[in-house]
Amino acid sequence: MRGPPAKLVRWLLRGSDPSVRWRTLTGVLGRSPNDPSVRSAIRRIGREGWVARILAEQLPGGSWVTSSPTPTSLYRPKYLATNWRLIVLAELGAPALDPRVRRAVDLFLRTYAGAMRDGARWVSNEACFTGNAVRMLVTLGRLDDPRTRRAVDWLVRSQKPDGGWHCFPSRVGTLDAWEPLAALAAIPPAARSAAVDRAVARGSEFFLDRGLLREGRRSYAPWTRLHYPNHYYYDLLVGLSMLVRLGYGDDRRLRPALDLLESKRNPDGSWDLDALHPDVDGEDRANYLRNYVRGGPFYPFGLELPGSPSRWITTNALEVLGACGRR
Repeated sequence: MRGPPAKLVRWLLRGSDPSVRWRTLTGVLGRSPNDPSVRSAIRRIGREGWVARILAEQLPGGSWVTSSPTPTSLYRPKYLATNWRLIVLAELGAPALDPRVRRAVDLFLRTYAGAMRDGARWVSNEACFTGNAVRMLVTLGRLDDPRTRRAVDWLVRSQKPDGGWHCFPSRVGTLDAWEPLAALAAIPPAARSAAVDRAVARGSEFFLDRGLLREGRRSYAPWTRLHYPNHYYYDLLVGLSMLVRLGYGDDRRLRPALDLLESKRNPDGSWDLDALHPDVDGEDRANYLRNYVRGGPFYPFGLELPGSPSRWITTNALEVLGACGRR
């Protein structure tokens, strides 16, 4: 298997954000966490770049945008409020022990999980929100918190008979509800219970049987638009990253999705950031406008420029293809 072009690797490593350098060194080049270059990149996360800029906007109480934390105010405005900032910080490798990160996570847990009357449900009893929360909490070192554990148990119980999940009342799952499976994938294999392992196996089959993209009579264009931050929107790379992390990189049912990912590659080996919000463009604008009116306004938050080569998307895509032997 050939590695990525040297010029592309230089572009990913030189003059880029420390989160990109960390992911490139470990996920693309396979460097050990103890490698000096990896340790240097990790030390810089939170001191400079994207993570530093997000943390610099944090309010004294640990939140963003609002100074009176409630479940609503930590969630809205989308995608500027605390809930969304924490998801992005976790994905970018923000240091879990940083006092600013710990303060925000503590606030999140107190606000959403501090008063679980039945000992199981969060203030927001919704699979997509809870999946995002668990993935963020596990990534930021809170797996052993009893509130996180109870949320994991709830995600397992909320799985549909067909193996999927749904963010709204439904008897069946949908590919759009990827967050619960991604949350379970974030749990280290040795820390997964037998019930979590069964949920992971059933959830993975749900996505694999649909080739990550087949649902309904027509193809859904937003799922082919690579975007970031993901927030709670699904796309091709979201599904591939999740299934590869769960060890399904050699499953033949991923081949069409991998072919599509490779077809989106630029001549120099990079991938573009197609959109900040995949529902806004083209034929789906009418659907987006309906959802906008129903769900209230949102404010797109981006780290890179849509329509241009993206270091973050490129790093993720290379990591996926490398794990599948197709780099």
